Amino acid sequence: MENNLQLETIANAARPRPFLRLMGFGLGVALFGVALASGAFHTKPTATSETKRKAVVVELFTSEGCSSCPPADALLLQLRQQAQQDGTEIIPLGFHVDYWNDLGWRDRFSSAAYTHRQEQYAHQFALDGPYTPQMVVDGSREFTGNDSSRARSAIAQEAALAQTADVQLTLPSPDKLVVNVISSGNNVAGDVILAITEDNLMTNVAAGENNGHVLHHTAVVRDFRTLGKLAQGTFQGEAPLATAKEWKPKDLRYVVFVQEPSSGRIAGAASLPVGR
Repeated sequence: MENNLQLETIANAARPRPFLRLMGFGLGVALFGVALASGAFHTKPTATSETKRKAVVVELFTSEGCSSCPPADALLLQLRQQAQQDGTEIIPLGFHVDYWNDLGWRDRFSSAAYTHRQEQYAHQFALDGPYTPQMVVDGSREFTGNDSSRARSAIAQEAALAQTADVQLTLPSPDKLVVNVISSGNNVAGDVILAITEDNLMTNVAAGENNGHVLHHTAVVRDFRTLGKLAQGTFQGEAPLATAKEWKPKDLRYVVFVQEPSSGRIAGAASLPVGR
């Protein structure tokens, strides 16, 4: 990984958010609503023992209105290009928050739901409040999002840990994603969450702190919803899929992960490129 991540740590300080409205902690709360199709369930699988972690989830909270964020966006792109860490997949998620929107430039990818998710992390990590850019690895480690050294270390540490939930994804049709989760025990709790991301996005910023700059984004979260919860250590379901006209199918990816509601830790994850 050392050879593939050569981006220097940017000295710019992380930008604090302009205002604070912390909410109650509950990382598994549905952000856009639950949309599960009924039927097509299979025989309940048996729980599996803890196994080598298949994937590490890297969340970046960013904004096009923040001048410290472009280096963090570039780091997320490098993580996307790197793809693997000693056989463990790196799954990047770019959450564009909305609290910079009233300071000169409205980020078209931003959502109040993503701001709320970051506020929940601020509560979990006992921070004064959300800030940009912020990176969170597997729901358990947070740091300034343009710090490539910390990113390398955090990803390596998480990749060395066993996963407690195994996520399997299949796409039987373009409008349906089948999700199967088996945990290491019936007592494992977790929310099953779906993210749809898009790569190769670009914005010509015409105002705010990044005025005049062309910003490039990867793994931008386009849709984010909770599908359900583990029941006796398993989950089986179908998630209906709908994409907007402006989304590029060849750059989309479906990501599903299991997040423990009490600790915020991600127990397991998987991704499936749409264009594959």
